[in-house]
Amino acid sequence: MSKLDKDQVVAEFTAAYKAKFGKAPQLEQKPGWFSVDGDKNIRLAELAELGASYSADKATTQSTAKAKPAAEKKAAPAKASAKPAKKPAAKPAKAAKTKSGNGQSAADIWAARLDDKQRQPRGYR
Repeated sequence: MSKLDKDQVVAEFTAAYKAKFGKAPQLEQKPGWFSVDGDKNIRLAELAELGASYSADKATTQSTAKAKPAAEKKAAPAKASAKPAKKPAAKPAKAAKTKSGNGQSAADIWAARLDDKQRQPRGYR
């Protein structure tokens, strides 16, 4: 396993974070741990992986963003010739909710159920 240079990893992570989110991260350094924007503590190797994922996400979004306009130009004429969309089917009405207990409190319901033959549960006396 190769040793990671802390300053280099932090610089790469900061650059990738700025590119993805448009602002600088708030890094808190603790002995052996890093906290990004007050979130969960992570190790230096995990910080390097997170920075690499931000860089990879940026590269994939740029490549898809370049490919999207060309695909949209080709798909635009096809959409115009397509049949108009059908209306979605009407949704059935929801059933009305019914209340139970007729507005009685829990103590009143238990008193009626037990009918003074037994003791009420704790807290209902």
